[in-house]
Amino acid sequence: MIALYAGSFDPVTLGHIDIITRGAHLATRLIVAVADNPHKMPLFSVQERIALLRDALHGIEVEITAFSGLLAEYARQRNVTAILRGLRDGDDFASERRYAWHNQLFDGNIETIFLPASPALSMVSSRMVREAAQLIVRAGLNDSALDALVPPNVCTALREKFIAKG
Repeated sequence: MIALYAGSFDPVTLGHIDIITRGAHLATRLIVAVADNPHKMPLFSVQERIALLRDALHGIEVEITAFSGLLAEYARQRNVTAILRGLRDGDDFASERRYAWHNQLFDGNIETIFLPASPALSMVSSRMVREAAQLIVRAGLNDSALDALVPPNVCTALREKFIAKG
């Protein structure tokens, strides 16, 4: 099975790492695809997000790439048989189920596999991490709380990004 796990990863969190690690054990090959969405204003560039993922996933055998456009079309181009999605809660399930239905419309050969988040990581989101990091770093507070949310390299990158933005 060739699986695809796609997201913005802005920034990559320990929740993402958990799903990737578990998904890599399920698939023959796992492609981690960073979405390049021109309508969003990401904190990190696509190249930065790929580099952060590569560093955080050191030792985990996955392919890391970028994509833009329709996920189902990208999956078809890469001969993907399953799209992997992480679920934090029931709200995620409701929205992800709709995406799965749309992906099936575009390519009936692609299945969606839902993996529930590990309980300790079920409240972690990239948006929450960005907002918390910005407030913590700009206020000069102890950022050790971020250690429970993101890999060490991402904590460093967040610190540098928000110090630079001042």
